[in-house]
Amino acid sequence: MTENTQHTHRKGVILMSHDFGKTLMMIGLALVVAGAVIHFGGKFLALGRLPGDFSWEGKGWSVHFPLASSIVISIVLTVLANLFFRR
Repeated sequence: MTENTQHTHRKGVILMSHDFGKTLMMIGLALVVAGAVIHFGGKFLALGRLPGDFSWEGKGWSVHFPLASSIVISIVLTVLANLFFRR
């Protein structure tokens, strides 16, 4: 290997580490936000109780299918991902 090849390789490793660190920070931020929404969300958000969230109860059983809440969460996460990861 020549010196230029080793130097380029080292730069690639440094750049990869920088990108990996940035990705870990974004994942950490997303987890903090998700944790806050889960912890405080029941008080301020109607997730799970929106029109379009289905719930059936019987004798000794219940089934919950939060369709509308899932759609809302999907839209919000899509918008956030597009804002953070736009290049």
